[in-house]
Amino acid sequence: MLAAIGLTAALALTATACNSGDDKAGGEPSAAATQGGDDKIKIPDDIKNKLKEHGIDVDKWKNGAWKNWDKDDWLREADDFINPIIKGLWDPDRMRGADDPDKDKGVDDSDLSGDQGVTDPTPAPVTAQAVKPAYHGSVPVAGKVFFDAPEGTMVCSATVVEDPAHPGKSNLVWTAGHCVHAGKKGGWYRNIAFVPSYNDSGMNSAQLEKAGRQQVAPYGVWWSDWAQTSDQWIEQGGSTGGQGAPYDFAVLHVTPEKGSDGKSLEETVGSALPVNFNAPAVPKVSSITATGYPAAAPFDGQKLFQCTDKPGRLSVTQADPTMYRIGCTMTGGSSGGGWVAAGSDGKPALVSNTSIGPVKFGWLAGPRLGDVAKGVYTSVSEKFAGQ
Repeated sequence: MLAAIGLTAALALTATACNSGDDKAGGEPSAAATQGGDDKIKIPDDIKNKLKEHGIDVDKWKNGAWKNWDKDDWLREADDFINPIIKGLWDPDRMRGADDPDKDKGVDDSDLSGDQGVTDPTPAPVTAQAVKPAYHGSVPVAGKVFFDAPEGTMVCSATVVEDPAHPGKSNLVWTAGHCVHAGKKGGWYRNIAFVPSYNDSGMNSAQLEKAGRQQVAPYGVWWSDWAQTSDQWIEQGGSTGGQGAPYDFAVLHVTPEKGSDGKSLEETVGSALPVNFNAPAVPKVSSITATGYPAAAPFDGQKLFQCTDKPGRLSVTQADPTMYRIGCTMTGGSSGGGWVAAGSDGKPALVSNTSIGPVKFGWLAGPRLGDVAKGVYTSVSEKFAGQ
């Protein structure tokens, strides 16, 4: 077993070392395993011999399948989410400069015809309304998710949600799947952190340039120590066309960067929303309110906005579940933001999150949360149930 682990580590090292660009050691590879000119992984003879002493023939191990190891596939399919805290990384300047991940993402309205499941007429645009500061006073559960992607520093919106394993003391955050994982052509993003009530006082860009971290993140920076999205998003999710959108949701478990003072995220912000996995059919929902920090023009990502509209139905493909769709002029950066509707008890509950919009903004769509979403949520909750 130890030898097998050693071989796996050698293969993993190759993926990073070969592209490090560091030739200070005379250009010789520093990893135990090297790649040949045919892009195949090769194990040096001395490593092979040592492994044979432990009963492992690398040419036969895994039936030789390890030779076809692919870094991108491994990153995309990896079960483990690794996101160590880097104190001070998310300073005010870095937060302010984060880009929206949806700038090249959109759905062409002409591709959404009536024969693809059930799709209602395109809703009229609803002008996004600025939330009156202090944001914490009216939407204490809202915040921003920051992360690093291959394209650069990115930002999404998110919502504090209840944790059934820790009533009143939740550390769970709901956002979009594409805010934590790149989908079928990528892997997990890095340095994922949640900032509740970002820019709580609603400062403009000029004021934010002079603002300290306490002003920008009054309730702290909370790092994700676990993230989970749907298998469907990982397998199908794409940057354009709406692929995987009906399953584009994710749950984060977070911990404070500054270290725990015994208070959970829910206790710190004073609220958390329940999640409704059995929301009524679209025609029976009278109103949904979407909240987020839109970052693409004409917005700058620094202020909180909302849209309220009666939802319609949107089907991206015949086989996938129908999504909610509302008129809304919010843009990229609002992705992951919570969609709230009154539950059967009349109290607000999370029923969706912003996932996609058209190439030309005017509406937003979000997944209906059913059994798959409940499975993701329950899995994260149970993982930390004893902690």
